[in-house]
Amino acid sequence: MHAKRIFWQIYPSYLIVTLLSLAAVFFLSSVSISRFYYRQTAENLEVQALFIEEQTRELFAPEHISDLNRITEILGGKSPARITIILSDGTVAGDSDKAHEEMGNHRDRPEMQEALAGHIGQSVRYSNTLRKKMMYVAVPVLRDGRVAGVIRTSVPLTEMEQIIKEVQRRIMIGGLLILLLAALFSLLVSRRISRPLERIKLGAERFAQGDFSHRLHFAGSAEIGSLAETMNQMAAQLEERLRSVINERNQREAVLSSMVEGVLAVDTSGHIISMNKAAAQFFNVFQPETAAGRSIEEVFRNVRLQKFVSAVLEGQETRECELTVQNNETYYLQARGTNLLGVQGRRIGAVVVFNDVSRLRRLENLRRDFVANVSHELKTPITSIKGFVETLLDGAVKDPAEANRFLKIVSKHADRLNAIIEDLLVLSRLEQGGKEEMEMQKVGLQGLMNSAVEVCAQRAAEKNITIRVECPEDLEAVVNPPLIEQALINLIGNAVKYSIDGKTVTVSAYAEPTGITLSVADQGYGIEEQHLERLFERFYRVDKGRSRQEGGTGLGLAIVKHIAQAHSGNVSVKSRYGNGSVFSIFLPFA
Repeated sequence: MHAKRIFWQIYPSYLIVTLLSLAAVFFLSSVSISRFYYRQTAENLEVQALFIEEQTRELFAPEHISDLNRITEILGGKSPARITIILSDGTVAGDSDKAHEEMGNHRDRPEMQEALAGHIGQSVRYSNTLRKKMMYVAVPVLRDGRVAGVIRTSVPLTEMEQIIKEVQRRIMIGGLLILLLAALFSLLVSRRISRPLERIKLGAERFAQGDFSHRLHFAGSAEIGSLAETMNQMAAQLEERLRSVINERNQREAVLSSMVEGVLAVDTSGHIISMNKAAAQFFNVFQPETAAGRSIEEVFRNVRLQKFVSAVLEGQETRECELTVQNNETYYLQARGTNLLGVQGRRIGAVVVFNDVSRLRRLENLRRDFVANVSHELKTPITSIKGFVETLLDGAVKDPAEANRFLKIVSKHADRLNAIIEDLLVLSRLEQGGKEEMEMQKVGLQGLMNSAVEVCAQRAAEKNITIRVECPEDLEAVVNPPLIEQALINLIGNAVKYSIDGKTVTVSAYAEPTGITLSVADQGYGIEEQHLERLFERFYRVDKGRSRQEGGTGLGLAIVKHIAQAHSGNVSVKSRYGNGSVFSIFLPFA
């Protein structure tokens, strides 16, 4: 049902009350005036009748009818009232308006009945004689204790009714004027009451729309002013509380968004309350802001996660599980779910926190691979050394030629074992020592490159390989010279080792907008694409048999990578199978 405005509740009420009051006043005044006029007229008629009764009491007898008739005519000419003298038997002895001989017996008239009974009679009725509505007053004439006759006076009511109607008309006109004034006054009062309330309503609507800076100002009644002030205080409090809620929400969302852990909150029916960006990234959920209110099954396609959330909602204790999620990359997640409690400690759902342990898993895999690779790499020379030593102990030492050959083989494997240990120690020092512990100095890169080339020159000469250096003489960099030289030696050594005889190895350095790039390009066999991603891992070999035959430890490129990282740089490789390879070290400007 449509609610009415307060103006249309107040103003019509005022008009109705005023109209009813005026109607009541009109009715009561009309009745009172009519009664007054009737009573006044009746009293006047009674006085006249009593006066005539005093004058004619002794004449009431049939033999004095002519005298009574003459007195009636005389008095009737002097009075506006009609005078009728009636004997006790109802015979009209005289009438001031009509010949008494023409008038019938009046004994049955109402006023006559009362007068003959000894009382003053009164009636208002239509006169068939005069054909008018008349008021009659009959006064009994008592003589010797009996009613000898009746003096009846009467007047027509037409004039009196006209007077009453005129009075009523004036009262009605006055009432209409009063009603008009009351309507105007009621309109002003209603507007004075309703307008502030309407303004308060508009102000409340602005508050509801979030405009808490608006203020209500009223100088009218104390109640309206107090209401406006209360609403202003309410708006100020709401603004402060809303600001606090928004700040808390923004802080909470900022914290959740910046967390690397995924957070998922659901209600007791399994519908999502909130989810941060990390959780959406783990499970490849697009537009996580639209996930609120949707079910777990609708948003997440991971069956194990669905079962885990259901188990958390069904139980009371904290639960944990491990999830593996395959998206663009593989995520290993440690999920921990617990109850979500409301303000009063009532359970309203569950919250699940996802910790990304993918890096730990990869490090564990690398550790296992490293241990296996180290064991394998060390086992080969140790087994060879042990075998040849046992052979010597079994009698081969007595044969000088065989003993010398076996001892050379043992020495070779011992050197390889020593090289592996040395490389492991270099890697350990690079990992344990940070950039702050390295001695950095500004040096010319051409000199470093020439020193590295000299170290590898003998091996290159054995394979008839030419090493070409391309570096501006004035190109300098802030580096740790021994480490950069070691990285270049490793790269140049690999290029010489895996290049075809008679080819060229190019060692170059050039400046870029953000740093300096050192590169070593060979014309060897190249590397297949599936090996490039893992090429800088420890002990990773493209061709394990050939690498060991060339005397490599499997740690050279890993050392290069750590040297680049120690200088806040990186290492990269470009290669196509059959077209050689280019290894690059990027060193950013300090």
